[in-house]
Amino acid sequence: MAYRFVDNYREKGARKQLVHHLEKRGIQDKAVLKAIGKVPRHFFFDETFWNQAYRDIAFPIGDGQTISQPYTVAYQSELLHVKKGDRVLEIGTGSGYQTCILLELGAEVFTIERQEALYNRTVVVLPYMGYKPHFFLGDGSKGIPEHAPYDKIIVTAGAPFVPEVMLGQLKLGGLLVIPVGDEKEQKMVTILRVGENDFERIELDTFRFVPLVGDKAW
Repeated sequence: MAYRFVDNYREKGARKQLVHHLEKRGIQDKAVLKAIGKVPRHFFFDETFWNQAYRDIAFPIGDGQTISQPYTVAYQSELLHVKKGDRVLEIGTGSGYQTCILLELGAEVFTIERQEALYNRTVVVLPYMGYKPHFFLGDGSKGIPEHAPYDKIIVTAGAPFVPEVMLGQLKLGGLLVIPVGDEKEQKMVTILRVGENDFERIELDTFRFVPLVGDKAW
């Protein structure tokens, strides 16, 4: 894959237009919008498709996966309410774009990817861009228990149910954002841990994600 590591006025201008578009779609969190405006999304595309990078669409990145639609990334990021220093577990590194947004928001990010080709790509590309999360290769449906608990958990693939193992890896007061449904569409769900065995669940808008695959998912 030929990466495009030139960020000139054209790309910066396209990001400004994307931020304006996301504001019109209802994204209000200024920190999230600032992060979207800073992360060069075209770096995650083959140079052949650089002109697609700032459209509000998902795009194939290989291995049956996609780089998420910018609106979806902004929507999930806004729901997380990331505070500087939050320990955030990301299930499904994918291209690494969402990872970079979380890092721009000030999180310490633990990100796991099951597809080895994608993992091998992100461990090279993200540090080259100056982003340094904690990378893991494995079954994200089980979380990363050895580094729990987390302030926030974000799942970037559609799950058939909420894996209990993830709930157990949340701190008290911690928040999970996960799309739950069938393989065609999912409801975005937020789950707040309010007690040792007590959780508050809210169902929000409908989205379409690639399936979350693993022992605790599809």
